[in-house]
Amino acid sequence: MLKLVTGGPLLIWTRMNSNSASLSAWDFRRGQRNFNGRVEKPDQSPAGLMMERLDVPCALQGQFSPNAAFAIPFWVPQPVLAFIAMYTEAKRRHSIAQQSLGHPANQNNAVADLVPEKHEPETYTPTFENDDESAWASFSNDFKVFRETLAGLDWGNVGNKITDFILPTWARLLPDQVRKLQFELSMEPGTLAHEIWQEAADADINPEIMWDASVRISNNLCEDELRFQNKRRERLVPALARYLHINEKDIDPEDVPTIALCGSGGGLRALVAGTGSYLSAQEDGLFDCATYTAGVSGSCWFQTLYHTSMGEQNFHKICRHLKNRIGLHIAFPPAAFKLVSSAPTNKHLLSGFIEKLKGDPGAAFGLVDVYGLLLAARFLVPKGELGVSERDLKLSNQRAHLADGAHPMPIYTAVRHEIPVEQAEAQVEAADDQPTTKEAIKETAQKEAWFQWFEFTPYEVFCEEFCAGIPTWALGRPFKNGRNETLESGFGLPEMRIPLMLGIWGSAFCATLSHYYKEIKPALVGLAGFSGLDNLLEGKNEDLVKIHPIDPASIPNFVYGMENQLPPSCPASVFKTDHIQLMDAGMSNNLPVYPLLRPGRNVDILVAFDASADIKKENWLSVVDGYARQRDIKGWPLGAGWPRASIEPADAALVLDEAQATTTQEAVTKVAEARESQRQTSNATSEAVHKGTPTNPSSPDLGYCTVWVGSKSERIATTSPTDLPPSKRLDPTAPDSETNFHLMHPSAGLTLIYFPFLPNEGKVPGVDPDTSDFMSTWNFVYTPEQIDQVMALAKANFEEGKEQTRRCVRAVYERKRNIRLERQGREGRERERKVVKWLRQGGDHFA
Repeated sequence: MLKLVTGGPLLIWTRMNSNSASLSAWDFRRGQRNFNGRVEKPDQSPAGLMMERLDVPCALQGQFSPNAAFAIPFWVPQPVLAFIAMYTEAKRRHSIAQQSLGHPANQNNAVADLVPEKHEPETYTPTFENDDESAWASFSNDFKVFRETLAGLDWGNVGNKITDFILPTWARLLPDQVRKLQFELSMEPGTLAHEIWQEAADADINPEIMWDASVRISNNLCEDELRFQNKRRERLVPALARYLHINEKDIDPEDVPTIALCGSGGGLRALVAGTGSYLSAQEDGLFDCATYTAGVSGSCWFQTLYHTSMGEQNFHKICRHLKNRIGLHIAFPPAAFKLVSSAPTNKHLLSGFIEKLKGDPGAAFGLVDVYGLLLAARFLVPKGELGVSERDLKLSNQRAHLADGAHPMPIYTAVRHEIPVEQAEAQVEAADDQPTTKEAIKETAQKEAWFQWFEFTPYEVFCEEFCAGIPTWALGRPFKNGRNETLESGFGLPEMRIPLMLGIWGSAFCATLSHYYKEIKPALVGLAGFSGLDNLLEGKNEDLVKIHPIDPASIPNFVYGMENQLPPSCPASVFKTDHIQLMDAGMSNNLPVYPLLRPGRNVDILVAFDASADIKKENWLSVVDGYARQRDIKGWPLGAGWPRASIEPADAALVLDEAQATTTQEAVTKVAEARESQRQTSNATSEAVHKGTPTNPSSPDLGYCTVWVGSKSERIATTSPTDLPPSKRLDPTAPDSETNFHLMHPSAGLTLIYFPFLPNEGKVPGVDPDTSDFMSTWNFVYTPEQIDQVMALAKANFEEGKEQTRRCVRAVYERKRNIRLERQGREGRERERKVVKWLRQGGDHFA
């Protein structure tokens, strides 16, 4: 029986198997109020959502082995609980009713009490397709079941039928809203779905359906991005002159440094804080000097808003838009149903989902798709909920803002989790009966799981590990053997809409069980028996990092069937499935550094704004070391990130092992092990710094702005493991001459400027990203006052380091200028030498 509460922990029970993990059932439990003697007072959000935070840890059930069950906690508002509960209860009752029709003797009296004996006759029942192979038909039938069983509830008595259910007023309106939405999704002539599908084949509305797409196999940047670089460089000359206060005529375009800004993941915290950081950079002139921006999760959201009709490439307008739109929870059913069932917003929000389910036979409709729809209803709908722009819904439309190089090129990110379970199982079956052999195969498979990064730009969707990409306008259509497949009409599907992509980019809830445990671990510390539980879970971490309780979203796999055409870094499994699952890139690294290190982008200065949770413990910058070494990227400042308490020879040897990794899987495994070790030691470091007693005086804690400079003359020790490659963390208090010496050295590599989102009591008192409840990654409601607080903190932190940043940009510019002048001098002397040599050989200097 379903048990509902007014808000509290949602425990998602999942049944795992060795191949996959998927959501199987929902269970709602209040838990024990007196477990630890404290229940926080329910608070009323500005949107009228009653939240009750029960300080009760979740008990993990079962053993950590295949076919085990787990319980994962989410804090959700009462309206969301009620809506999910009604859907679950309706499907349960429908299933029992269907069984009862075939077995009259097995009818359940308790269910009969819930289902009214008489039903009002329906005046109109929309018809759905009967094609069992259609993804759209499957969705339609499920929705029909939901609507019919929901309509059968006795809304006058339902509050007495479900324990602890406080029925909100808006819930009584759901049957009419669902009936209206079902009609619009019925594909009957004149309905919204029919209109959308008709327009999907209209080349005047979707011109990309006429274009044929093929997979581009290359490590190089696509031609469109190369053209953008040339256009952007022309714009950067006057921008750099303004930023550095120098004469524009003195700047040679070749001397302009390539600057990239990147923002971290972190939900609405990252969205709002990132907007504040980029606004500060825009006001100071730094943003106008950037060639690229890159984001993970919440930072992808504000990059999207920047290129919409609401943002209009102005962060002040984005801030005003957020104040108007994120004061209400994204999942509040009355607002969500209004937007998806009423014109003009319903057509814009639902078009991508209808095109996906109707045009892609292998498509699946899941929680990430619903999440993307809810995000789009908040972010892509303006105040007043009118005037939604069709151009805001396609990523490729952002090319218009880049055509003349007027704005930095945005890079959005997602990852695929490669878990080579099928190969391991096949090897186990083929192996002999020796247990040691089978265990060795399984252990190898566990260590070979890794994340593959996908980047999305207005020009191309690309995976570096595949060395392959497709035009962004072709995303969403099926591919096979390197060519896109078309519909029966001969046209391709329209481009996948941004609402679907918003869900993919920010789907942090598709995390592994290992990530979930890290989220709840702080709440369990100090409880009786925690130490034993913690040791058990840490010992099973290699299993937990393979399991995703909630399935990630799927998109057509553009390398399907391309065996023997791509590099060895591609796993064999990717060629055998026509769809791949993508999720929040923060599962791998919460800073989007990897795409900015891609050859051809030639980034000189990387400015990272990090609004991650627990930035000191996770230390995302340090994870990049192994990536840079494995790909032989020269110039990355090795050792960047939050300082560790100490560096032992064994740790140094591990770093060197990363450099010697021969495969991506091996490198990522070693990086993960090093990161977890560093995460544990950083706890001691951060605690000591908090007490004012740093454990290592030579490695003080980081401030609001820290700069590292790498070296292109990187060397790898072969004898002494402590002889690490050179990189330099610059002292902000050092004289300019010392700083410039390192930045202007001819062998200097990438300059990394790091702005962590830290509290600043001197300028913004009472606001702490670690302790302010509203800054939780899982909070989806921000008041205008809270937005102002976060923006003020982001601005204050940028002010702390803006002059140091300017000096760094000036030094890198001077270094590139000196290198150019020296090269031109050598070339001039070489030409003069050749002329003199020719004259001495009797050449006619008048010829």
